[in-house]
Parts: sequence; C-alpha cells; structure tokens
Amino acid sequence: MEAVFLTFVFVLSIFLGFELISKVPSTLHTPLMSGSNAISGITLIGSLASLKSDNVQVAIIFGTLAVAFATVNVVGGYAVTNRMLEMFKKKDTGDAK
Repeated sequence: MEAVFLTFVFVLSIFLGFELISKVPSTLHTPLMSGSNAISGITLIGSLASLKSDNVQVAIIFGTLAVAFATVNVVGGYAVTNRMLEMFKKKDTGDAK
C-alpha cells in the first residue's frame, strides 16, 4: 500500500509542477531558477540521508542518481540564469569615447 501511495504523490507532483511552471511569466524565470537550485541542494542532502537505509546497494544506486541529477540541475540552472542575466546588460556600441 505504501508504494501505491508514494506513486500517487509522485504523479500528482508531476502534474502540479507542470501546471505551476507553465503559468510563470518569463520575467520571473530567473528567480524561479534560483529557487530550483536551492531545491536541488535539498535533494543532495536527501541523497546523503538515504545512506542510512537498511538496503545499502539500493541506497548507493539511488543516492548516486540523485547526486548526478541534482548536479546537472544546479549547473544547468546557473548556466540558464547567467545567460538570461546577460540579456539585461548594456551592449557596448564602441562609439563612446
């Protein structure tokens, strides 16, 4: 019964996340990415906490996957945020002396 409940929560969170993200205007994208990077930090802490599991092999596999996915999310989030912030910088025309 617990696996069914956890699967239900997972699927519900996918739908809820999609609906929330699709309604975010583009001006709020950069702060949202910063929040996403913070959540990935929590994922890293959760993966470290999973090492106390009774089934060590499964904990190592899922912990490694969690660290890999969270790292990709953090690096990609900062790359996208940096690229978006570059759009707001003034472009140097080279005419001013």
